[in-house]
Amino acid sequence: MAADLDMVNLFVIAVGTLAIPILAFVASFLLWPSALIKVYYWYWRRTLGLQVRYADCGSYRFCYSYRGKPGMRPSILMLHGFSAHKDTWLTVVKYLPKHLHIVCVDMPGHDGTTRTNAEDYSIQGQVRRIHQFVEAVHLNRKPFHLVGTSMGGNVAGVYAAGYPSEICSITLICPDGIRHQSETKFDNHLQDLEHSNYTINIPLIPTTPEEMEDMFRLCSHVRFKIPQQILQGLVDVRQPHNTFYQKVFMEIVGEKSRYALQENLHLITAPLQVIWGKQDQVVDVSGAAVIVGVLPGCRVDLLDNCGHSVVMERPCRTAKLILEFIITQQDARGGTKKSS
Repeated sequence: MAADLDMVNLFVIAVGTLAIPILAFVASFLLWPSALIKVYYWYWRRTLGLQVRYADCGSYRFCYSYRGKPGMRPSILMLHGFSAHKDTWLTVVKYLPKHLHIVCVDMPGHDGTTRTNAEDYSIQGQVRRIHQFVEAVHLNRKPFHLVGTSMGGNVAGVYAAGYPSEICSITLICPDGIRHQSETKFDNHLQDLEHSNYTINIPLIPTTPEEMEDMFRLCSHVRFKIPQQILQGLVDVRQPHNTFYQKVFMEIVGEKSRYALQENLHLITAPLQVIWGKQDQVVDVSGAAVIVGVLPGCRVDLLDNCGHSVVMERPCRTAKLILEFIITQQDARGGTKKSS
């Protein structure tokens, strides 16, 4: 009988031990989804071997994550899009070889990088700040490969035009900054915003779970099923930064920044790769033809059944295309023996 009671006690203790973390997880999911999202990113950075570091330039601080050390292949600097952060690239980094030196930086004012004023949020302002970062972490000791998506693609292209000696090759993913030939759903929203003198909600700055879901529908052709709690968590994470996002948005759609990439295309001398989702509703895929018209030697990869969020919708394919392009360009220069 005593043995049976011991067994029951052990069973109760075991169930209780298991129940505590399960209940904690459920409570976090239901009550603090924003905390769960932060833990999720922390977990994936740790799993993928990415370390978070800071680089100081006087009173200005950059936050970035990195993996690997400079080696035979070029280092890769990745620039995220509007209102995103360095962890945007986790899905792509997962499929890149671990020996590559990869750096993902928070763009000016975003996430862990210092916020200053509107001057830093224009495309040229962001280019200046990213150049500061590159010099601070000595990334330009030898030419590196630059990747940018959306707003980050606009910045990456203008950076390559302004600092050609630092770039060995460049990948632009659905880049903003091009006067594309066809209007998108987002262009229609933008016209409505302009007519309202920017008094109505900006689709890329959601304030409710419903608006967050609408943003995902706008940016992604693939329909992800996201629980309401996670949508709420994403809103909660972004909410304190919405005023900042509005300032950045007004800068990048302003006269000086809106077509900055197109105005600088002719100055890009590094080998260029363009990756674009054919169903992009934010920046129309016809922008790829505009780039080819100025730089006919560039490589273009158009992805079927894919929208603006290429990094989220086609991470494995994106990683493969980027790596393929880097190796092809380096082998063409006779830079290294064949290896991945």
